[in-house]
Amino acid sequence: MVRVLLPAMLRHLADGRGVLEVEASTIDGVLDSLGAGFPALERRLRDETGALRRYVNFYVDGEECRRLDGAKTSLAEVKEVQIIPSVAGG
Repeated sequence: MVRVLLPAMLRHLADGRGVLEVEASTIDGVLDSLGAGFPALERRLRDETGALRRYVNFYVDGEECRRLDGAKTSLAEVKEVQIIPSVAGG
């Protein structure tokens, strides 16, 4: 099981939950599992082509997944995936 941590700004899309546990072997698998239970959440994390949204960061045990294998990053030894949308402003 992989623990998925959601920030406060996304929790309303997951019935108010900040921590979800899913069975998955890759980031894509995490998003597939989240999409099965929370389709609106998945739409905020993936674009219309199914790719990771550009301004959402996925940390795999503290390492940004784009520095690893992106959506195909293996979660075999992973305990935690943290999802953090970028925040911009001026």
